[in-house]
Amino acid sequence: MSEKKVSYASSGVDISRQDEALRRIKPHVKATKTPGVRSDIGLFGGLFDARFPEAKPILVSSMDGVGTKMKVARRAGIWDTVGQDLVNHCINDILVQGARPLFFLDYIAAQQLEPEVIEQIVLGMATACQAAGAALIGGELAEMPGVYAEGEVDVAGTIVGVVDEADLLPRLEAMGEGDVLIGLPSSGLHTNGYSLARKVCFELEKLEVNDLLPGTDRTVGQALLAIHRSYLGPVMPLVKAGKLVAMAHITGGGLTDNLPRVLPKSLDAEIDTASWQIPALFSFLMEKGGLGLDDARQALNLGVGMVLVAKADLAAEVLDRLHESEEPAWVLGRLTAGSGLVRYR
Repeated sequence: MSEKKVSYASSGVDISRQDEALRRIKPHVKATKTPGVRSDIGLFGGLFDARFPEAKPILVSSMDGVGTKMKVARRAGIWDTVGQDLVNHCINDILVQGARPLFFLDYIAAQQLEPEVIEQIVLGMATACQAAGAALIGGELAEMPGVYAEGEVDVAGTIVGVVDEADLLPRLEAMGEGDVLIGLPSSGLHTNGYSLARKVCFELEKLEVNDLLPGTDRTVGQALLAIHRSYLGPVMPLVKAGKLVAMAHITGGGLTDNLPRVLPKSLDAEIDTASWQIPALFSFLMEKGGLGLDDARQALNLGVGMVLVAKADLAAEVLDRLHESEEPAWVLGRLTAGSGLVRYR
């Protein structure tokens, strides 16, 4: 009987690819180091100094992924944008509770690790972390044949931030009828709705990533891979100044599902649908996909990426501050008596 020998490489996992990916990403990770970091890449756990300047610090954490936007990245051969998407999505998720980001950890898994692809993804993460003053403190690379199909790459990330208890949002007890909803524009689909977008663009309309997206001056790839923007810069000064009572990050579920997450049960969010124009990308997807308006409002952000809630007597000041920072904000609607729902008019 012949003796059969099995190695890790012959079973589909090649450690050398992971080593090469780590070699490539180390300088990008090191570039995000902040004063609080107490460890270098390669340890089993990331270390961060827990002494914060906040009077009563509360840690805020969140995690998310990029979903099937990764399949568009593969199709276009562009990978650095999805790294920025992931970090910025997580930053926005903790920002709505008033938190500033401290550090970020990533998880990248694939059927087979491609060091050059991993490097671009991590470069995008590092770019977003540096812009936010956060550290990319650790992560994990996993090669899993049999779990992922050939060519598939998946990313997820966890963020930890801190907020002073005095700045913690939402302030449910302070919210009332007449409070003003202020909309901030999205930069595109952000990180939601890509199963729908891919079906419409690539299956129904037979478009390719370099084709011009009808009704726009961008290619399909440019429109679909537009970076999920961070709202940290224009919004954090408003948090620290105590000008807001709540915020909602408009992700999967749209305005319909995300605004109720920060509303008291006694108030509704009344949205003025005439206050903004739905961008061409969303109109295209709705028309060609036969998507009704109610479904679109729940599946897509429709051009609204973040909603701020301010007291009526502070709304004008909030808008002025946002406009001074070149943020094209507008009055999206108001809070009215109700039961914690979103109503459109």
